[in-house]
Amino acid sequence: MPFAHYVSDLDSSESPGSGEPAGEDVVGPRALDVYSQVVTAVAAELTPRVAAVQVNRRRPDGQFSAGAGSAVVFTEDGFMLTNAHVVGRADAGKAAFADGTVTPFHVAGVDPLSDLAVLRADGPTPEPARLGEASGLRVGQLVVAVGNPLGLAGSVTAGVVSALGRSLPTQSGRTARVIDDVIQTDAALNPGNSGGALATSTGEVVGINTAVAGIGLGLAIPINSTSRQIISALLNTGRVQRAYLGLAGMPAPLPPRLAEGDRRQGLRIVEVVPGSPADRAGVRSGDLLISAAGEPVTSAQGLQRLMLGAAIDRPLTLTVVRADALVDVIAMPTELEHAD
Repeated sequence: MPFAHYVSDLDSSESPGSGEPAGEDVVGPRALDVYSQVVTAVAAELTPRVAAVQVNRRRPDGQFSAGAGSAVVFTEDGFMLTNAHVVGRADAGKAAFADGTVTPFHVAGVDPLSDLAVLRADGPTPEPARLGEASGLRVGQLVVAVGNPLGLAGSVTAGVVSALGRSLPTQSGRTARVIDDVIQTDAALNPGNSGGALATSTGEVVGINTAVAGIGLGLAIPINSTSRQIISALLNTGRVQRAYLGLAGMPAPLPPRLAEGDRRQGLRIVEVVPGSPADRAGVRSGDLLISAAGEPVTSAQGLQRLMLGAAIDRPLTLTVVRADALVDVIAMPTELEHAD
């Protein structure tokens, strides 16, 4: 039952069964009980749907090392969502569920640059968890983390969303990217929680736990429109295609005549790779990029969100400010290649 419904039960000015106003000594225990009911309800729904996974990861030197983490069942036909760093280069592994079932799985797709991976169970799985939408989260909102930290299956912790819009750097070979809109929570996360669920009070999974950022701080990859595109690609093809422009930039303020509302900055181009799509289109170092495909660009991360498979080999209109004039150029992004 949603937390908001329970909270509404506390709005009465009188304590139940008495004619006296509800004081701190009455509301306190009731509030604690409401909190407990929410957490236990989410735990009951998600614990059966979050598996403890074990893999033998192949290292670059050809040797193998054991790895462990968590994974969330998210489809009726046994697909599970976890972190790319949990499975590494492994091709298969075993998933153990709360009811004692142990099911082999194979890796359907891995994307190190988003730290997401999709697994396919080769045996029975529980009913899937419900995926929510992280874009609606608010700082201070109750969240529950379900996973298998330190090898302790079915562990549950609770806390709040302590910050939104965090960034998390990732790398695959020589290619580096930044995952944006990462969720920060004070729900306790430990090794083994990676790949587990971060859920709201309604039981909807809004994040995949990925990292411990420090004492009392954990990070989760958000379930949003970008991650859904990535998950869909992993389900369909086992990999994520990304478009390549060949430029680097940093946020810079817009000229006063172009600043509108909350839009106050663009992306100052500091490097254009010779022979790249951006170079062939006529983008120059020093240009201020303000939009791509008609979408405002305020940061490198904002441009990255547009650089998925659909942009490859398709004309992309870039609008830049150059010598105090607006200039439109047409780039043709190519596919980004990176080492496995």
